Amino acid sequence: MYEHDGEKYFIVDSHLHFWDASPENWVKGQEQYAKGWIECFHAYQGLGPPETHWTIEHFMKYSVDDFEKDVFTEGRVDQAIFQSTYLKQWYSEGFNDIEHNGALLERFPGKLRVNGRWDPREGEDGLRQLREDHERYGLKGVKLYTAEWLGSSRGWTLKDPDTVPFFELCMELGIKNIHIHKGPTIWPLDKDGFDVADVDHAATTYPELNFIVEHVGLPRIEDFCFMATQEPNVYAGLSVVVGGLMHARPRFFAKVMGELLFWVGEDKMLFGSDYGIWEPKWQIEGLLNWDYPDDTFSDYPRWTTEAKKKVLGLNAARLYGIDVPPEFRLPDAVSAPGDPNDAQLVEGAA
Repeated sequence: MYEHDGEKYFIVDSHLHFWDASPENWVKGQEQYAKGWIECFHAYQGLGPPETHWTIEHFMKYSVDDFEKDVFTEGRVDQAIFQSTYLKQWYSEGFNDIEHNGALLERFPGKLRVNGRWDPREGEDGLRQLREDHERYGLKGVKLYTAEWLGSSRGWTLKDPDTVPFFELCMELGIKNIHIHKGPTIWPLDKDGFDVADVDHAATTYPELNFIVEHVGLPRIEDFCFMATQEPNVYAGLSVVVGGLMHARPRFFAKVMGELLFWVGEDKMLFGSDYGIWEPKWQIEGLLNWDYPDDTFSDYPRWTTEAKKKVLGLNAARLYGIDVPPEFRLPDAVSAPGDPNDAQLVEGAA
């Protein structure tokens, strides 16, 4: 729990990992990709404050004790949600799969949740695995990696017909939160696989589901914002936005935050640290202390205490059915999300 200027904040880190990218986990013959992937991730860590940088050896494989210290002890995160990423074409046991993530649930009872994943190219086997994962972990969400390689295939889209049985199974099982990596390219994946162009198709087709676009489509921020404002079930996942921009590109960060607050709104933005790329502590503290740098940003919505509380935890808690203690809640009139039916076009834009 964070307390800042007399206000208490319930923190939900909605996007973090427990990975193994050590050489012992590299697929034989695929070492260049496994090595290049984690080195690219490590380079992104360089966008954070220098005192938070890790050696590449530590970055490849950190311990459960490291995770506890960085996330719960020093980070003071109240609830954390693992997002599973497999990449088994390069990592023998998976980069960050549900089994390795799930192994930490008993260590942190009541504080940690694990999301699954699916890939439509796996067909019936993939559907069966999703059912089994749900039975074992009681999934509330999945993470989709549309640029992931599988055999000779180098990606898929949310528009593909093969996705239909998976979306329908998610609705049947009550897996309502669909996190999608749509942001910066990680070598050697293809940039086009992370384009946001397929999100509105899925969001319109499946209004019962919540589509959390991780990394808000960066660098395609305008495309994402204009799409997300018309789709009531599309949310902005702030991992990379905060970790990658707040320290290294403060003016660009202010523009991105302003665009998100204006178009998407404070009710549909979720904090995520992207740990272990970046530690949550400095990101949370930075958001609590942040404001626009000068009056040139005066046409954007203000970053209020209410907005901070929603983005840092209450929005994710609502999507995941997390019980928030009374002292951290907002008054009902403030915390209730807007009714999608109340949405209106900007005057004169029709």
